[in-house]
Amino acid sequence: MEILNYVVSDGQSGIRIDRYLSDSNEDLSRSYIQKLLKEQKVTVQGTFVKANYKVQAGDVITVEVPDMTEPDILPEDIPLDILYEDEDVLVVNKPKGMVVHPSAGHTTGTLVNAIMAHCKENLSGINGVLRPGIVHRIDKDTTGALLVCKNDNAHRDLALQLKEHSIKRRYRAIVAGVIKEEEGTIEGPIGRHPVDRKKMAINYKNGKEAVTHYRVLERFPNATYVECRLETGRTHQIRVHMTSIGHPLLGDEVYGSGKNPYHLQGQTLHAMILGFVHPSTGEYMEFTAPLPEYFEKLLEKLRK
Repeated sequence: MEILNYVVSDGQSGIRIDRYLSDSNEDLSRSYIQKLLKEQKVTVQGTFVKANYKVQAGDVITVEVPDMTEPDILPEDIPLDILYEDEDVLVVNKPKGMVVHPSAGHTTGTLVNAIMAHCKENLSGINGVLRPGIVHRIDKDTTGALLVCKNDNAHRDLALQLKEHSIKRRYRAIVAGVIKEEEGTIEGPIGRHPVDRKKMAINYKNGKEAVTHYRVLERFPNATYVECRLETGRTHQIRVHMTSIGHPLLGDEVYGSGKNPYHLQGQTLHAMILGFVHPSTGEYMEFTAPLPEYFEKLLEKLRK
């Protein structure tokens, strides 16, 4: 069983607890949270509450998430934008809004459902039934190149490359404000935010080493188009690091200012280049995922 704890911050008072919890944890759907509430798995200050309870600033919420049994994660015929495929690996261009792997109360419409239909039985099993073939992930609203392993040997090899930071990953992002320097490096260990469990943060006490290099590609009056190169691959790394220097990603509803003049759905972040040594041939391979349409249109608006 997993125990999750949340402390309601100022400005969040009056929100229904089921909505508050689903907003705070993208891995738990609102319907699943309502189920947990009915089963008395959620307490506020140690007292069971119902789904219509409205949270107050300072509320301490505890959620008991039962261990997942092996659910029926079913193949779904969802179109995939395939950049490359052979007997060992699959490289896909993930669209915005798609979750990579299933989680509690969220077992359909994910990339895993799609690759199960496409690859049939040919997926590595190292990460279990919820993450077959998944060696790394990108956020729901981040687009771009993602690597899938079709057998355990490929998975072990590529997981080692990830651990050794030898996989090439280049992201494109549009951040708020104008970055003056041409390039820079951000270093700061990333861990769970001490109060807001929806967020990651630079955490010198419990965080893991994280290094992001950035390079300015283009400047606009109130924004900057950058390329980010990851040395490490922590959760929300680029989003946390760019926010830490005062330049959150446009559209980022978690780390940004809350203002969204361009009506974006989530952060403007695209995993553009992915390079790795093929696990069977030993050949270096590199793939480029073209910028999505929304990203191109936003650049056009900013250039006017």
